[in-house]
Order: sequence, then structure tokens, then C-alpha cells
Amino acid sequence: MAQNQSHELSPTSQRFFSQRLRMHFVEWGSRQAPTIVLVHGVRDHCRTWDDLILRLSAFGDYHFVAPDLRGHGDSDWVQGSGYRYYDYLYDLQQLITQNQLGPVVLIGHSLGGAIAAFFAGVYPELVSKLILLEGIGLWTREQAETGVAGQIREWSEVTRQLAGREPRRYADLQTAYQRMQEANPQLSREQAYHLTLHGAVQLEDGQFTWKYDQYTYNFLGVGLAKEEIIELWQNIAAPTLLINADQGLESRTGQDDTLQYFRDAQLRIVTDAGHWTHHDQPQQVTQLIAELLTAP
Repeated sequence: MAQNQSHELSPTSQRFFSQRLRMHFVEWGSRQAPTIVLVHGVRDHCRTWDDLILRLSAFGDYHFVAPDLRGHGDSDWVQGSGYRYYDYLYDLQQLITQNQLGPVVLIGHSLGGAIAAFFAGVYPELVSKLILLEGIGLWTREQAETGVAGQIREWSEVTRQLAGREPRRYADLQTAYQRMQEANPQLSREQAYHLTLHGAVQLEDGQFTWKYDQYTYNFLGVGLAKEEIIELWQNIAAPTLLINADQGLESRTGQDDTLQYFRDAQLRIVTDAGHWTHHDQPQQVTQLIAELLTAP
């Protein structure tokens, strides 16, 4: 595809159902082209990928699909329970199979990186290539000493605290945008405004708040132990690219000797970047992904 054709892409909103939840995703391009599915992280939304998608479209004719995870963006919030990996994986499986998209190239960031990796281990036949941006690593190691009873007690206490947590509100979109800039100073003004525009919602009283459920903050009950995570990583058949930042999170996929659990993986470190690597260094990240996409 020619370079200027990338700007002809425009997203369209679509819906599907999963566990009775009305889920939202956006797609770019023709469904006749190879599909790339992009999974965002916690407290983020599907439009976080817009810039990367436009850049990647210059390297070929692709069909891009970006879902809002349950509890995020324009997808429904869960009622009466928390957010677990099992449910995130089921949603992703429903998205791909209901729309007959597989096998797909799967890209995930942070929590989305963990979801993408586990999905590729559960459904290797549905993933042709896998790219993880600052994917969550073996964070469960820090919970091991408490035992299962301690973990359940801790999860219950965090859940109770979140029940009383009031979502932050802003008088107008400009104030929300300023908060986005303060929380993510590495973002350009254009990036911060774009993420705010698609990540905030106006309430009945005219104020604005963010489009994510407070319960998504609780990672203690997501449902996978260290041994289970390693087993899923070892089951991944797709060529895998792990992209981490030199100023990223402490526990990431591919770090701390975890690269050994992948059959066919390469680790690349992006310099002068933080956890939102694809926003901090979009050109470097795009080039790394494009190399894997265009490889035989």
C-alpha cells in the first residue's frame, strides 16, 4: 500500500455479545485483508491504537480490529463480579470466531499483552503472529507467599474499597484533557487530546468522567497462577515479538528470564520510552512490528 493511502482509513464502530455483555470494537479496512487485532491495557480504550494503525497501514493492506475490553470504553461493565483473565479471553475468542477473523496477528499492550499471550497459548490455531508491548509478566510471584487464603482475603478487601471509590469527575472536556497531560507528560498535546476525546464520557449533569469501571483496578483475582502462566506461554506456536521500554514496568513479559518459556520469540528494548511505548516512540515501535509483519 502506498504511504498516502494510510490516511484514507477511517474506523467504524461494531458490536458483538459475550456473556450477555454488549461489547464494542472498531475496525479499519476490508475484511478481505489479513486481520490484525489490537488489545489495549487497563484503563485504556480501543482508540489508543489509532496512530499505530495509520502507521502500520503504510506497510501493507490489513484489516485492523481493536476491541474495548469489558469494563472499558464503550463496552458494557460487568455487574455482580470482577474482571478475570478467563472472561477477557472468552471475549476475545468470541470477537474472533463470531466475525470469522482467524487466524489473526495479535497485538497487545500491558494487560492487553498478557491477554494476547494467554490467548495465543489457549488458541494457537487462531494466532499467526504475536506482538506484546510491555506485556504484564509474572506479577503473581509477589503474591505466592500469602497463600490462597491470604490472596482471597486481600482480593476481598480491595474489592470492598473499590466499591466506595468515586470516579473522578471534571467540569469540562478541557479539564479532563489537562488531567491526561499531567498524568502522562510524555504524550504530545495531540495524543493527549485524542485519548481524552475517546476516553471520556459526559454525564447527565454535564460533567465528564473516564470510560472505565473502577473494579478493573483489582488485579488480585484474575485467576492464573505462575505455573499456569508459564504453561500458556510454552504453548504459544506463533512467532512472537516482545517489545519493552527501557523505562517500562518492573515485571514484563520477556524480562526476568521469562523469555525461556517462549518457543519462537525475540525481545527488543525501545530506548527513551516508558510503559506506553507505542505513544512515546511510535516510529521505533512501528518499524519493529512491520519487520515481523512482512517476514515470511
